[in-house]
Amino acid sequence: MIDFEIKPEQMNIEQLGPARIDNPTIKGNVCCFIHETDRVLYEDVVDHTTDNASTLVTQVSMERAGPREKIYFDPSKTRAGIVTCGGLCPGINDVIRAVTIALSRIYGVRHIYGFRYGYEGFLAQFGHDVIELNPEVVDGWQETGGTKLGSSRGPQPTSDIVDCLERMGINILFVVGGDGTLRGGADIYDEVKKRNLKISVIGIPKTIDNDLMFIDESFGFQTAYEAAVQSLICAHIEAKGAYNGVGLVKLMGRHSGFIACSAALAMSDVNFVLIPEVPFTLEGEDGFLRALHRRLETRHHAVVVVAEGAGQEFMDAVNATDASGNKKLQDVGVFLRDAISDYMKKENVSHSVKYIDPSYIIRSVPANAADGVYCLQLGHDAVHAAMAGKTNLVVGRWHGLNVHIPIRVATMRRKVVDPTRPLWRSVLESTGQMRWFNE
Repeated sequence: MIDFEIKPEQMNIEQLGPARIDNPTIKGNVCCFIHETDRVLYEDVVDHTTDNASTLVTQVSMERAGPREKIYFDPSKTRAGIVTCGGLCPGINDVIRAVTIALSRIYGVRHIYGFRYGYEGFLAQFGHDVIELNPEVVDGWQETGGTKLGSSRGPQPTSDIVDCLERMGINILFVVGGDGTLRGGADIYDEVKKRNLKISVIGIPKTIDNDLMFIDESFGFQTAYEAAVQSLICAHIEAKGAYNGVGLVKLMGRHSGFIACSAALAMSDVNFVLIPEVPFTLEGEDGFLRALHRRLETRHHAVVVVAEGAGQEFMDAVNATDASGNKKLQDVGVFLRDAISDYMKKENVSHSVKYIDPSYIIRSVPANAADGVYCLQLGHDAVHAAMAGKTNLVVGRWHGLNVHIPIRVATMRRKVVDPTRPLWRSVLESTGQMRWFNE
């Protein structure tokens, strides 16, 4: 249940104009068209707390994604662009390939351009080439990690970006990125609207932390925590290989601990999971260090998983931001490694701490099969939305169905692990970590 008010009209999707052109897929008679009134409810569970406020939430719904019977853009005269921004994530190349092939083979769009190195690719002073994309160019891209278009962080002047779109005659822009990138896409939409241009801006959400609102899962998330599991297995082996061994693994998750939770559940030999959403005490009888000590006294080994944004309150804050405007974090993995060793030495406990940080390995691997399917479907539905003349939206999955979400709504809050919901309960049940805190 969301803890802030969303009105049903906030979920309305904008349209560039009437869609009057027959969808070319009609000829092949292979398509089930989505009607404009098809919706997916936000909340599909009614619980005992239902009241007037939550009843309002249950009325919120999202427009179904998928092909429309009529489209807005004439494929023979359409020019499309794709840009990827922000950090790497499994599946980006899958998405680029899916968008390119859907534009070319489903709709017959002949002019598709890939902008290099994020929003820098639109600005003349950076001198980045534009790649002309087609099915032959993107052949095999889904087998590789990273992004073939390159990426960068940080905003660029919106007016200059739209100037570039105008000069090149771009009708559709696909923006692949996280919340900062998508906010940039919303700014591009605002500038396009101010100039009264008919350019569709479609977002495809990319965030390895899985922290975008109104989206079940971001693409690449399943691959990320699957890749993280191997590090947890190694940490477990290292921990058991030494008397009072501790395997400490830091995983991605600046504000949201979804990777840490999911990887720990998939591996299920993890003993402690520390995430930003659930504060913990470090020192004292009820603190983490004493709980870890109790675990070692009983079992003589432990595996600890910490999300990168956890425990920041124990370290001196850094008053600096990265190129995307995100506050720079202290390294909680190194901090915990040293804190554990210092504590155990003070308590005269023989121990061995093995610290593993697999972050860049996890985010740069190719997408697994499940994410490959998801990326393909997201790419196709992004193209269907754009060709129908829809704009200022993100394509995502909700309750197992792809939907359209206004960009500003999708980025208005961060999705976080709710300590009262089943995911965190499963973590507590799997790790049994509360036993060590409570003894």
